[in-house]
Amino acid sequence: MFERPASGERAVLVQLDLGQGLIEERLSELRLLVLSAGASIEAAVQGKRQAPDPKLFAGSGKVQEIGEALRVHEADIVIFNHALSPGQQRNLERELQCMVIDRTALILDIFAQRARSHEGKLQVELAQLEHLSTRLVRGWTHLERQKGGIGLRGPGEKQLETDRRLLGNRVKMLKSRLAQIEKQRKVRRRARERRDVLSVSLVGYTNAGKSTLFNALTKAGAYAADQLFATLDTTARRLYVGGASVVLSDTVGFIRDLPHALVAAFRATLEETVQADLLLHVVDSASEDRDAQIGAVNEVLAEIGAADVPQAMVWNKIDLTRAEAAVERDDCGNIRRVFLSARTGEGLDLLREALAEVAQQTFHEDADRESGTVEAFPIQS
Repeated sequence: MFERPASGERAVLVQLDLGQGLIEERLSELRLLVLSAGASIEAAVQGKRQAPDPKLFAGSGKVQEIGEALRVHEADIVIFNHALSPGQQRNLERELQCMVIDRTALILDIFAQRARSHEGKLQVELAQLEHLSTRLVRGWTHLERQKGGIGLRGPGEKQLETDRRLLGNRVKMLKSRLAQIEKQRKVRRRARERRDVLSVSLVGYTNAGKSTLFNALTKAGAYAADQLFATLDTTARRLYVGGASVVLSDTVGFIRDLPHALVAAFRATLEETVQADLLLHVVDSASEDRDAQIGAVNEVLAEIGAADVPQAMVWNKIDLTRAEAAVERDDCGNIRRVFLSARTGEGLDLLREALAEVAQQTFHEDADRESGTVEAFPIQS
């Protein structure tokens, strides 16, 4: 088992074309992830295969090329922009004689660095432990059974089984704590509902500008940076627009191929999204990959059960595209998109007006439902 370098990892990246498309965009995103994790990028190895190699994922010839890149650049870690099986990871480490991690482990590492709140740290630890549970054999191949001797005599339980049992106990404890936090969250949510408060959640691809928009609307001073996953912990602030009260929540950004363990661990936090009256889907309009990013966000929303929550698109960063601030509606007058720049503030007034319109219509809808009539919601689902 290889020790993780303390700091300043020198990384060789691996991106294979398996027919999934958008290879350059995927490699560019991997570079941003690696830089966000604090490593330096020494080389990138690319290749094309019809399917992953069962043993080494990349095939023996490509692994030799990776090994050569490691030696030439004196790198100490290899990062695959793919999901590796425990066996593939173990075989690659044996061949390359260095630490090898996959996309899932990289994202988990970034989340571990970014988590600040107690809940966020619990969620990340849960995701890490559940990911680790399938790979414990990597650390215990040299201790198949507890050896005799002072301090080492045991009941004969395999070390691997002992570790899995202890890990399982920790996972149960973390899930119990997160369940308690979720109960408290539901109490707060019910209190908001009784006060006729519109619940709005910001969602979008990581680094689309959600936290910048959140700060521009609420003056909250939430952490915002030009890096992936700058925000992990959900932050909520009250906002008044057009005489209506709105609770705006800033949530963790999504990314393509988001590890299922992370989605499961953050389900309690993302429950705010599922229960929202409206989702503001923030899009980096300056990104050439924006359509794929929109698709990735909608996939995660469907996975957490938020696909049917009314959604409005916020076309952010128009200062980089030279587009004009505007509100786009469909043929029925429903709001489709709001074009703005959270950084410069251009178009923010249009978004506030749109939120006021939604709030007024929502409260009227509630009143009409009680009286037996329901009007159309002014935002597309």
